[in-house]
Amino acid sequence: MKGDPSIEHSSMEIGIYSLADLRPNLQTGITISSKQRLQEIIEAAKLADEADLDIFGVGEHHRLDYTISAPPIVLSAISQVTKRIRLTSATTVLNTVDPVRLFEEFATLDLLSNGRAEIIAGRGAFLESFPLFGYDLAHYDELFEENIELFMKLNGQERISWRGRFRPELLDAEISPRPIQKNIPLWIGVGGSSESAARAGRLGTGLVLVILDGNANQFKPFIDRYRQSAIQAGHSPEDLKVGVTGHVYISETTQQAREEFVPYHLSYWGYNPFDKICKDDIAKKALFVGSSQQIIENILQQYELFGHQRFIAQMDIGGMPFKKVADNIERLATDVAPIVRRETKNSKN
Repeated sequence: MKGDPSIEHSSMEIGIYSLADLRPNLQTGITISSKQRLQEIIEAAKLADEADLDIFGVGEHHRLDYTISAPPIVLSAISQVTKRIRLTSATTVLNTVDPVRLFEEFATLDLLSNGRAEIIAGRGAFLESFPLFGYDLAHYDELFEENIELFMKLNGQERISWRGRFRPELLDAEISPRPIQKNIPLWIGVGGSSESAARAGRLGTGLVLVILDGNANQFKPFIDRYRQSAIQAGHSPEDLKVGVTGHVYISETTQQAREEFVPYHLSYWGYNPFDKICKDDIAKKALFVGSSQQIIENILQQYELFGHQRFIAQMDIGGMPFKKVADNIERLATDVAPIVRRETKNSKN
């Protein structure tokens, strides 16, 4: 295992997340309603909780081809029908949200869920929230930097005085309610920015690698920079947490999984992810599409490379029928997760 050999970790956490895209069903050509999509996401979370998965997340978008614009509301609904699974945004677009309101909402979620709330913060792959909420794209980076630093102060203080550039100052403001957890766990989601990985390290947050395509090896420098930046900033290596995401589809055989998955990927992204690779390349891809054994091997290969503590799967894309989503949750929880947990339990990285 690469990294600091003195650090021991418990077994890897396994979970799923949904971005709640709305695409037509490939068989019927019908796009389900936002109401049905939300009901299916809540049902998926119930299944994941009952199957003993560790994390369930929902993403934030502000456009008609996605359903969820308010993750804490959806997660609060999920909290009432689940018992133990941790609940996270995936991601919160931190550039265009008031950090005070964000803290209040997730502190409320933490109370409702008995201490299960988390946040993955990102800068957003889409930009529609900037004009929607009256923010200037010219301040893209500065907004994120200011908002995350304010959120971290809110996370640790019941009263706060603060002055920044983009929102009114706070004068001995009471920050209520307070969560059950001492601090709401905060992760930064990183796709293609090494600077964002360095920021996560400097701030001492968790890091979530959003890996949707390409060779997994190309993302290793991001994790290296995250850990180096964190240590340089004085953070303890034991406190650093890395999560990895990826598209997952599991079937009886790898070939069957690929054949079944491609139409949904085409509907979601518009291209076949396997066009330019041979069979031996699939383990190097940032896609987890195959038999249960193939998925196990891929996760463990990335674990050798990254030494991460979490793997979060995105499954329900491109108009995939809920029955297939449910089958994949069952396979991930029953066939994959127990072996990955066993193989990673107390291993050193």
